[in-house]
Amino acid sequence: MKIEGVPYRTVDWNGIEAEEHKGETGTAFWRTFSQGNVRARVVEYGPGYLADHWCPRGHVLYVIEGSIISELEDGSCEELTAGMGYVAEDDAHNRHRSFSPNGAKLFIVD
Repeated sequence: MKIEGVPYRTVDWNGIEAEEHKGETGTAFWRTFSQGNVRARVVEYGPGYLADHWCPRGHVLYVIEGSIISELEDGSCEELTAGMGYVAEDDAHNRHRSFSPNGAKLFIVD
């Protein structure tokens, strides 16, 4: 990842208003920082959240609290708990989505 157009700065995530995003089921709340070619988010999934789309976008994801089930479009699944994460490249052949049975708090950069 080459970060461009983002000079050094601090980010107060608590000062960023959370935006509601409905899933296929449940709700997610995103606190998003975007600048240059970077989008970084603190995301909270409510219990039962299931993403409403298969995502081809690359991410670096870290689970802060709770757990998610990361599912690839081919049907393979993996549970990620606090302290775990994944790295995925931009790739339409490895589309993925998240499900959180009990809720989770994540940090995501893409």
